[in-house]
Amino acid sequence: MARKSSTPEAPIELPVEEPAGKGHATPTRKEREAANKRPLVPGDRKEASKDARRKQQELRDKARVGMANGEEKYMPIRDRGPQRKYVRDFIDARFNLGEFLIPIMFVVILLTLVPAPEIQAGVMLGLYAFVILVVGDSLFMGFRLMKKLREKFGADKVERGTRWYATMRALQFRRLRLPKPQVKRGEYPR
Repeated sequence: MARKSSTPEAPIELPVEEPAGKGHATPTRKEREAANKRPLVPGDRKEASKDARRKQQELRDKARVGMANGEEKYMPIRDRGPQRKYVRDFIDARFNLGEFLIPIMFVVILLTLVPAPEIQAGVMLGLYAFVILVVGDSLFMGFRLMKKLREKFGADKVERGTRWYATMRALQFRRLRLPKPQVKRGEYPR
């Protein structure tokens, strides 16, 4: 016969079975469609339109700041790509005569109001001379830029319209350029 031991044995713990499933019934299709329904027209139309305008303004502000900082995803298509970035950096690093074209034209307009024909003629000749200098500077810049682009990206890989893009950027005030200049003068791209 087997004897009982004098020390009590520890009770054996059986694993507790957790209920299977997710704990609630699967909703019917009718219940899901009712939960997803929203009215086509909000209850307060004025508040909804103010909210929509506010959200649109926030998106536009974010895009404007992103474009000014040079973020590719916020730029228009004409400004995207590594070649356009190279052109922007090349133009922004350079001193361009075209930046002064608009202020000089404004001064010329003011000086043509002077009733002396000698001053008017001299001012107009000076304006023509400056325009010729700007055109010459733009041509020189275009040839130099195209040479750099061919060296960096390959002769057959240079995008069309790059020289025109560079010239238009060179004729703008440095502070008003978009995207904003990312380099200082003299910091030419490699």
